[in-house]
Amino acid sequence: MDSILLFDDAAIRGSLLPFAFTRPVADFRVGILKISEKWEMITGKSISYLTQDYLQKKFPRAKGKALAINAAWLPDADSLGLIENLKEDQALFFGKILLASYIGETEKNLDLAKEKKPILIEKAGSLLLKTWNIFQFNGDEIRKDFALITNGRNSEPITDPHTKVYSPENIFIEKGATIRAAILNAENGPIYIGKNTEIQEGSIIRGPFALCDHSTINMGAKLRGDTTVGPHCKVGGEVSNSVIFGYSNKGHEGFLGNSVIGEWCNLGADTNTSNLKNNYAPVKLWDYTKGGFANTGLQFCGLMMGDHSKCGINTMFNTGTVIGVGANIFGDGFPRNFIASFAWGGASGFSTFQFPKFEETAKAVMGRRGLELTAEELEILQTIFELSKNYRIWEKSS
Repeated sequence: MDSILLFDDAAIRGSLLPFAFTRPVADFRVGILKISEKWEMITGKSISYLTQDYLQKKFPRAKGKALAINAAWLPDADSLGLIENLKEDQALFFGKILLASYIGETEKNLDLAKEKKPILIEKAGSLLLKTWNIFQFNGDEIRKDFALITNGRNSEPITDPHTKVYSPENIFIEKGATIRAAILNAENGPIYIGKNTEIQEGSIIRGPFALCDHSTINMGAKLRGDTTVGPHCKVGGEVSNSVIFGYSNKGHEGFLGNSVIGEWCNLGADTNTSNLKNNYAPVKLWDYTKGGFANTGLQFCGLMMGDHSKCGINTMFNTGTVIGVGANIFGDGFPRNFIASFAWGGASGFSTFQFPKFEETAKAVMGRRGLELTAEELEILQTIFELSKNYRIWEKSS
């Protein structure tokens, strides 16, 4: 097998905004690992990306022929056999969705796959077709990733006498983790504790749960199942069935449920997210491909927050709220259910978070973690600022 090229499917990518604004789909974290890391571990091959032109520099494509795999396809036990048996004159399909095909070095899309002999499969594991699939699939993905990561390895011991553990065989702790006076219940699913993490006193955690490297669970936090806290995060309060990609903070009290939070986000103290409508009706969510709200069919759906967005203390989010990239939300009342990228304001109205001011904030936030906003990252964000201006409807009336 050649190297693996994970491609963004044009028919799917738009439904994965705002998270796909700042990264290829392969860079999404679902479970413990990013999609790219899953494929890398399963195949043992190097991974590169075929994505939007403005993202390609940060997420490069390797030279040479490659096996192109749809980045929305989350691999399972059967995936390796399917791609290993694929011939160069064949293309693997699930319905009309192209899953895999060989691609030449100069090809920029997968159009030629339509001319190859189609291999149709009836089951394709999990396909990430909507943003809410990220939290929907997260429990199962934690289980799969846990088995993949821990296979043949021994966990570090829990040495704290005041930490209570249920089903210790389903708990894996990496080196450098510190746990004090916590409750870890892995009866319903595994708990993975990454390297150099900290679980502070009084925390209650139920599996399936993943705490990725260099992250902290603050005192008294309540972490329910099917939740992932990505690397370099600080999390407190109550969190249920949610995914935090990384480098984001929800350090204080407040509820976050059935939600996805990107990178470099901050939820102010006592921020609360509704994940259930008062009338128990299915939740509608902003759909970038439709340019309006679409029915998810879900009874539980909370907040989708793109990278570099922030909210002030006591912010209240309605059920099914979508926030773009680089927004700053504050003030009394419930802000609207769709907040455009680089919006500044809240329930009383919005203005534009002008790019120089946004850049200043982003550099300060990243600087606190000892990181710099690189020139290529800045260029990506500037591109998103332009791509998203049509959604900032107040600019048209000003």
